[in-house]
Amino acid sequence: MTNERLRAAITSAGLNLQTFSEQVGVDPKTVERWITKDRSPHRTHRMNAAVILGKSDGFLWPATESDRISRSATEAELVRLYPSRGAIDADMWLSLVDDAKESIDLLAYAGSFLHDAIPGFVDRLSARSRSGVRVRLLFGDPASEAVALRGREEGIDELMAARCKLTWKYLVPAIGPARMQARRHGTTLYASIFRFDDVLLANPHAYGASASHSPVLHINRIPGGRLFSHYMDSYDRVWATAQPV
Repeated sequence: MTNERLRAAITSAGLNLQTFSEQVGVDPKTVERWITKDRSPHRTHRMNAAVILGKSDGFLWPATESDRISRSATEAELVRLYPSRGAIDADMWLSLVDDAKESIDLLAYAGSFLHDAIPGFVDRLSARSRSGVRVRLLFGDPASEAVALRGREEGIDELMAARCKLTWKYLVPAIGPARMQARRHGTTLYASIFRFDDVLLANPHAYGASASHSPVLHINRIPGGRLFSHYMDSYDRVWATAQPV
């Protein structure tokens, strides 16, 4: 068995065995054994490698997902379970935006509550983007089949597409001047994702129910945990297939 995921991740990062091993702090022959013999590194080296390559250690070494320390770290990532999205007040959303220093990533179909129920939310996003925070916005393509299907499933039919159109109407004027990145997606969503640096709110979807009536997982990234990276990997897959605005 060889670890082709690790080999590909090293290449994709623009590294070779020598430069990668120097950054991780091990001998190049050790890295070669990780690849050619699918050896699992010591946890410290595993975490360092994951950070350097921008991949979760569970992706690079799937066999480690079930170890005791990884399970414990994953459980610790779950800070709180909100019974519904409405249980999170507007002040908390604004605080998450204002406190973000590096990244804000939003993924939903319409996310109408962001501009309808949180005064100044789009303006706050624009301000954070102008201050240097990377802001990525992923909302539904009103013309996509995925949006139409979600509308039928929720029993609101074409109103889902109308909500997506309204969201883009609010966002488009702010995207360019604030240098925010935005893409329209036509993906089947199993959860809306709202990420603010190391804090992530995952709002799972249930068939036939509005996302606003579904619970929200409050997740805080912990090295070695799986929840944060699990949802962000999903976000990045949608981002890669979406159309730039």
